[in-house]
Amino acid sequence: MKLPIPLDRPLVFFDLETTGVDTKTDRIVELALIRVSPQGDVLEKVRRFNPEMPIPPGATAIHGITDADVAGEATFGQRARSLAKLLGGCDLAGFNILRFDLPLLDNEFHRAGVPFGVKGRRLIDMQTIFHREEPRDLTAAAKFYLERAHPEAHTALGDIRTSAAVLSAQLERYGDLPRDIDGLHDYCAEVSEYLGPLSDWFRRVDGRLALRKGKHRGIPLDEVARIDADYLGWIRGLDDTRREVAEEIDDAIERARGGA
Repeated sequence: MKLPIPLDRPLVFFDLETTGVDTKTDRIVELALIRVSPQGDVLEKVRRFNPEMPIPPGATAIHGITDADVAGEATFGQRARSLAKLLGGCDLAGFNILRFDLPLLDNEFHRAGVPFGVKGRRLIDMQTIFHREEPRDLTAAAKFYLERAHPEAHTALGDIRTSAAVLSAQLERYGDLPRDIDGLHDYCAEVSEYLGPLSDWFRRVDGRLALRKGKHRGIPLDEVARIDADYLGWIRGLDDTRREVAEEIDDAIERARGGA
């Protein structure tokens, strides 16, 4: 697969099929990924998991995977370390990964006790690009950008193949889109998309987290840590603070103390 942007490390397109849409409690039943190296080498993998809970009929109606299909599969926890190793040092891409796939995947790794995070990765969400340019879904994206139907909708590998093709078409169509991974990451880095309830507290300014409300509204995280670390510590303790934001708060406080 040849992407029309340069890569300085592997880029992994991925998609999940799950037991439902709750990113905190639902589980992965299928994960598909395409790993593209800077040299253009491509690795495709599809794995199914026993979710250790019944798959609701409504979910099966969407992706076609039943309890019987995954009864003999390993659990996510049993494969978590090998998957984390495969994703190590990779940037991540997919359709709607910021609001759904990444939070759910992160929670699966957390339950398995395997370190995983997005800190230091570039995140490319084709839905973010698409919805900012042409507000619709992946099937409509295939029709609009590729001028074809998406017959493999709601099969993980079919979805991610279409998503990868859509990204290439988006880059060809929109001349104002960044032509590098860093730029696309910044374009897609909508804190409100990925951090859920934390969008009430944070926004990104030039790639840095800043408070969007409260007595330090508009002030970057590092500066708040320097002048009022206790306030940041209170925010860190909120129930809806995602681990990635907690890590950024901890790092900011540590830097502030180191410079004191």
